[in-house]
Amino acid sequence: MTTHPSTVDQGVGPLLRAWREQRRVSQLELALRADSSARHISFIETGRSRPSEEMVLRLAEHLDVPVRERNALLLAAGYAPRYPETPLDDPALGALREGIERLIGGYEPYPALVVDALYNVVAANRGIMTLVDGVSDALLEPPLNAMRLALHPQGLAPRIRNLRAWRGHLLEQMERQIALHRSEPLRALYEEVAAYPVPEADPAEEPAEPVPYFALPLRIEHEGRTLSFISSISTFNTPMDVTVAELAIETLLPADPATVKYLQSLLS
Repeated sequence: MTTHPSTVDQGVGPLLRAWREQRRVSQLELALRADSSARHISFIETGRSRPSEEMVLRLAEHLDVPVRERNALLLAAGYAPRYPETPLDDPALGALREGIERLIGGYEPYPALVVDALYNVVAANRGIMTLVDGVSDALLEPPLNAMRLALHPQGLAPRIRNLRAWRGHLLEQMERQIALHRSEPLRALYEEVAAYPVPEADPAEEPAEPVPYFALPLRIEHEGRTLSFISSISTFNTPMDVTVAELAIETLLPADPATVKYLQSLLS
């Protein structure tokens, strides 16, 4: 298991080197991106030179270090954290919460939800609640987790007609997030959901005449019919708060006319 760099008490240099190696960027390439020199980058990584606060942030930006870990780099360099972590229910984020609620509410009847860095659901519209009808009450208790909900045998998994393909997509998505954030809690969640049993392949998983979807669909059974969706995930540009940086909005776009017609009928 990879050691989270911010948990190692070894100064900012080794931490920056760990992120640089994780991103597979050479010292020279990083120096060119950050308007510095390979010699200076080497001195920073070996502890021979203490980087300025501006340099720490510049290197973190070019290494695509998550906002939470930029605070850790600043602390390791002897500076105060730059980015606050405001609770989502704080009055300061009231406008953000209202905007999110309007956004996903306006997407109805199509499903939409908002998750945090651990895929805990912080907001969901009525389209999502329609899909989770009948799921085990234990999985619906707070904090509701989108990955457990999708892949648990008492969750949506038995109703997902292309479960093996969709499961592979979700696990790959989590693997990419682990590589980016190096989060031990996220890795623990990954290992939990990856261990859920997967039923034998069902011939009904694939339609008799494959539909030429433009992306991998989520094909899920609902009240005797199969609905098809394409997933899209959005994040906030240039976030200045750890909480906001870790939010993701997932919308499910109907992938065929039958799904559109059925969801619209729910409003009538």
